Amino acid sequence: MKNTIESLRRELEQHNYNYYVLNSPTISDFDFDKKLRELQELESQHPEFFDPNSPTQRVGSDSVSGFEQVAHSYPMLSLGNTYSEGEIQDFYERVRKGLNEDFELVCELKYDGTSISLTYENGALVRAVTRGDGEKGDDVTANVKTIRSIPLRLHGNFPDKFEIRGEILMPWAVFDALNKEREEQEEQLLANPRNAASGTLKLQNSTIVAQRKLDAYLYYLLGEKLPSDLHSENLKAAHTWGFKISDATHVCKTLPEVFDFINYWDSERKNLPVATDGIVLKVNSIRQQRNLGFTAKSPRWAIAYKFQAEKAVTRLNSVSYQVGRTGAVTPVANLDPVQLSGTTVKRASLHNADIIASLDLHIGDMVFVEKGGEIIPKITAVDFDARILVGDKVHFIKNCPECGSELVRIEGEAAHYCPNENGCPPQIKGKMEHFVSRKAMNIDGLGSETIALLFENKLIENIADIYELKVPDLARLERLGNKSAVNIKTSCEASKEVPFERVLFALGIRFVGETVAKKLAFAFKKIGKIEAATLEELIAVDEIGERIAQSVLKYFSDERNIKLINRLKQFGLQMQVSEDKLQPAGNALSGLSIVISGTFSKHSRDEYKTMIEQNGGKNVGSVSAKTSFILAGENMGPEKLKKAESLGVKLVSENEFLAMIEGEIKKPLQGFTGTLF
Repeated sequence: MKNTIESLRRELEQHNYNYYVLNSPTISDFDFDKKLRELQELESQHPEFFDPNSPTQRVGSDSVSGFEQVAHSYPMLSLGNTYSEGEIQDFYERVRKGLNEDFELVCELKYDGTSISLTYENGALVRAVTRGDGEKGDDVTANVKTIRSIPLRLHGNFPDKFEIRGEILMPWAVFDALNKEREEQEEQLLANPRNAASGTLKLQNSTIVAQRKLDAYLYYLLGEKLPSDLHSENLKAAHTWGFKISDATHVCKTLPEVFDFINYWDSERKNLPVATDGIVLKVNSIRQQRNLGFTAKSPRWAIAYKFQAEKAVTRLNSVSYQVGRTGAVTPVANLDPVQLSGTTVKRASLHNADIIASLDLHIGDMVFVEKGGEIIPKITAVDFDARILVGDKVHFIKNCPECGSELVRIEGEAAHYCPNENGCPPQIKGKMEHFVSRKAMNIDGLGSETIALLFENKLIENIADIYELKVPDLARLERLGNKSAVNIKTSCEASKEVPFERVLFALGIRFVGETVAKKLAFAFKKIGKIEAATLEELIAVDEIGERIAQSVLKYFSDERNIKLINRLKQFGLQMQVSEDKLQPAGNALSGLSIVISGTFSKHSRDEYKTMIEQNGGKNVGSVSAKTSFILAGENMGPEKLKKAESLGVKLVSENEFLAMIEGEIKKPLQGFTGTLF
């Protein structure tokens, strides 16, 4: 009986693959359902042969349970976006200069769905996780198993363990049918296929998920033993294992080929059965991807080109103004509701005073609205032919709408700012929201609504007050209670162990993001040294320019900020880099200034930078007489090579460098988080 069950499973898996991946069915729906029922009956009679990846498990379950949060083995980074051929050319040039060798780009359709990461072990699907916050997501394996185009078991020669990423989609036909059904039942219509797919994937009842007929396209393979160094070849291999890989994938050797691909699909995509919103470009060689590395948010070897957004015309009713945590004032247009890219738009960004002036806006104007990258609505023009009887001309405000302070505009910047950062309510609350956020102090229970409640009740006026909150005061507030109050206090105490670089980021110094905060923390080691640093000392830090340095100087020149930091010190927050992070892996490079140039085969540039720092060396960006040596890979930049020769600076190969520090690195690289999205 076991053989019969397994034979039926294999046969049904093949039919699923033929229908959903190859789009070439070899059996009728009636015959498929008949065989599926036969398998269900056999499995119910012989529970000892249960298999979680049987085709019968695709029908879903009506059991309800919460989703478990799972950490990604490789962080799911987002892609940088571009909207013009000029920006594509800029990306191409950055890649060319970064590699200094021939390279290929793979062009793919950018599917407009919800991202998913699938893990396979020994050919079986073991876990499906959503993007979440990029570092961890929801385990939605039970729901994903209902998607027929995602194989539960693979065939062919595949790695023992790997991860494949892609997009879960709701086809247009399914979306339209679902909305028709909801309309007949007088239910609220779904906004667009992307939101519908995302919402479906989060349903607690996988039987309903199965009924929604979601689809999936996979587009990136990760693992230790991939078939090829070429991304395009890995996709071909994945297709032979049973994955649905888009036919609209093309390897381009030149920019004109890239533009031909973009121009073709800009119109042809409208004939596809699923939603797309752009093109993704990826460097084909994984070795070259490693050498290019990544920024804090996205890989340097990939970019997304977004198609031009859909436009609509509607009436401008009024303009309101929002104040952010940095004091930047953003004008917002309030509009008659209009349908745009599948959603109802009532508000649109006007960005700044210059935009308002250039549009010559009047209240009551008919305006053209579009979504920038089909995400954020914005006004792009006025229909002057429709201007008959309109109201007042729109002028940017002169005073803060929240605190009344006169707005200022920094030379060279487009935005207006409220300078009252310590007395303007939105700025105060915004700073506190930033301070408690996950990537900063990670204090649970203090969302924007709770912070607003605490601020209104005068329990907190700045970030340091958070550590003086008392459980009884919290518990008596509406919507909190004793349990929530205890959780907040517990989380506050736990945040005192957050490392210094995140504390520095949490302070909310203008222009000091995660990466800059880490650079400053490890360059100066202690908050006191940053406070006492000069402009020249700040600029000397890698990636710190004058704008950032001036902002840091301004922050620490304010006595109120110094008092705030002193209070945080008293509460026990980390104000210096911990000793274990300061402990070097070795001292083979002690006192040496090293330039990295070229491409490498054994480690990425980011890994080599970390090795240099951990072994006492200093990374420098340009060659000078003070340069100790150049870590030179293949295709080293000609200008650096010429300057090195003129100054007599030694070139050290990749193997020579590793030999220099051999035996010094006994543990994994600290601080290196380079992974693929």
